[in-house]
Parts: sequence; C-alpha cells; structure tokens
Amino acid sequence: MPHAVEFDRLAVESHGPVTVLRMCHGENRLHPDLLDELGVALDQVELAERPGALVLTGTGKFFSNGLDLDHMAERPEIAEQTLARVHALLGRTLGLGVPTVAAINGHAFAAGAMLAVTFDEAVMRGDRGFFCLPEADLGLPFTPAMTALITSRLSAPVAHRAMVTAKRYSASDALAAGIITEVAADDVVLDRAITRAQALATKPRHVIAAIKRCLYGKTLDLLLGAAHD
Repeated sequence: MPHAVEFDRLAVESHGPVTVLRMCHGENRLHPDLLDELGVALDQVELAERPGALVLTGTGKFFSNGLDLDHMAERPEIAEQTLARVHALLGRTLGLGVPTVAAINGHAFAAGAMLAVTFDEAVMRGDRGFFCLPEADLGLPFTPAMTALITSRLSAPVAHRAMVTAKRYSASDALAAGIITEVAADDVVLDRAITRAQALATKPRHVIAAIKRCLYGKTLDLLLGAAHD
C-alpha cells in the first residue's frame, strides 16, 4: 500500500514511480496555505533523482475552484503576492521535469482550470463536474501570463470560446475540445490517471524539462516573470 504523508490541505502518496498529490480542503481554492503545501510537495518531486511522474487530484465535488478570492479580499495587502504565487505554481507545473497527469475529480474553475491545463494529460470524471474559465462572467480579466498559458495549451477556437464566453465544459465536451485526454467513471478517475502516469514515468527528467522549455519557453517566462513582478 502506498504511504501517505498528511498535510492540512494536501495528501501525498507514492505509487511506485508516481507521486500523487491530493488536494483535500473543501473547494481546494488556491489559498496561501495550500500554495505552501503544494510548493513543499513539488520540491520533493523535483529533488528525486530517478525518473518519475506526477498526478494531481482533488476530493469530493472539486478539483479546484480557483483563487481564494474571499481570502484575498480580506487580506488586500497580500492579494498581489498571492496572485504572483499562483502564477509561479502554474509555471512550475507546466515546466516540471517529469510527465504529469491531472485527475479531474470534479469542478475545475478559473485558476483551478488553468492548473489542470498545465498538466501533460488529464483524466476527467464523466458524471459530474465542469471545466470552466468564468472570468468574463466575474468581471476579472485574464493576466497576460494566464492568457499565454491558456492559448499555448488549448487550440485557438477553444481558448477563444472558453475565455470569452465562459462556457462550462462537461467531460464529454472537454474531451471533444481537446482540453482533456480521457473521460472516466468517478471511481476510476485517479486509477486511470496513475496508469497513464506510470506509462510515462521512465522518461529522463532532463529530456522532459528541455522539451517543455522548448515548447513553452515564452509562456514560462511570462508566468515566472509575473511571479517576481
């Protein structure tokens, strides 16, 4: 059985060469505490020398519901810093030197949807949950770095529709649009993601990192640059 290390908002499991990070705090909004724990877990993934892979998932009805806007409103003095840290997380997972698979167990909204698209592949629950970029409805424009991320990972027509109309994509819609790789039943979403990750886990880290840098160099520079502005 895999050994689990419990944080307050995150659980870390090992499945052979695959590390599974499970966000487990309600709607899994990107609160500074969750960002802290994800950062520690990603440090561990990056420090490992052997090849491997990463799976990220959530719990219950939510993969991630995006930024913790309530917390940012309550703490306006750290709102910009929190947004910068989210940019840093998106850049880090996009450029990670191991293959990555998102197990989208429920709703993936706003920055939570952006986090999902930083992963190389994605398996989404078929019976409930939506992928959505609702910023147009919320009156929140995308940052240049977020726009670069979305347009680098989604086709131009899909990115346009998702960003401008705030369309809610069911799993079947997301598969047809090329947003995700596979639709699975609720009880096997994580298993299917782990299986996909295991099939990719032997690839050399330095090669994966170099390929991602070549593919997404400008986007990574924008995301990581925004993190340090």
